[in-house]
Amino acid sequence: MADCLIVTTLANEFAAEIARMADPPIAVKACVDAAQALDEYTDERILFGSPGMLVDCLPAMPTVEWVQSSWAGVTPLIELDRRDYQLTGVKDVFGSQMAEYVLGYLLAHELKILERRVAQDQRQWLRSYSGTLEGRSLGILGTGSIGCHIAKAARCLGVRVRGLSRSGRSQADFEQVFPVAELHPFLDGLDYLVSTLPQTPDTDGLLDAEALATLPEHAYLINVGRSNVLDDRALIDALRTEKLAGAALDVFDEEPLPQDDPLWSAPNVAITAHISAVSHPLLIVPIFVENYRRFVTGEPLRYRVDFDAGY
Repeated sequence: MADCLIVTTLANEFAAEIARMADPPIAVKACVDAAQALDEYTDERILFGSPGMLVDCLPAMPTVEWVQSSWAGVTPLIELDRRDYQLTGVKDVFGSQMAEYVLGYLLAHELKILERRVAQDQRQWLRSYSGTLEGRSLGILGTGSIGCHIAKAARCLGVRVRGLSRSGRSQADFEQVFPVAELHPFLDGLDYLVSTLPQTPDTDGLLDAEALATLPEHAYLINVGRSNVLDDRALIDALRTEKLAGAALDVFDEEPLPQDDPLWSAPNVAITAHISAVSHPLLIVPIFVENYRRFVTGEPLRYRVDFDAGY
């Protein structure tokens, strides 16, 4: 029997990184899907891997006491009708990647990079001037690790940053943090809005038609959190009626995004395939190795998920 089952398409890469980092060694079985994990299961107490796969094998593994997610999001496991184990997530590793993604789209919008590319393809001499991020206002939904990374990076370019969180507690690199109850005052006057929020009942439909209407018509939206936050129909309507300047979306209710989804043809939408941050073994394995040490010594695990809160 191994100490742990790894269940992810990158299971072999994760196993190799664990072998390189762990001292003393950790006995693992690498499984590239849930079916293999069920075949390999021999009463292991630990699972490590993708929640989307783990949800298909955890119910048949009664001895599991601890699950380490390799994703930032753990919604599939939260929704599972089982809570007799410790669930730990991933934090403080995706902030830099997501900050680069967000700043890339902020700059692309200001510099009109996509418009200039289209004009070049049509051999048009586009003389419209670029904008600048300096002095722009950015609102970030969520002031956790990822939101703080984005805020810090944006401030380096002279962006004014405000945040929104459940508590409204002040945070470094945010000029002001609003509680969720003050969503509309938070949205008022923003040039850019970024969502980093997790999927919980409290975040469902937060950016509905009324919320989007609070934003100025020149505002640009970026979602790198979870798709439940955003009302897609309301977004499409706002874009088609020019009540919103554009959006960059990296997360969707169904992935891959279906071919007939109206988001594909919505004006001024950039669609990316959930790639704003990648769960690379080099980033995730150190968290697992440290939590494994804590698990075997009886210490509290890092980044433990609250099943009721959803994160």
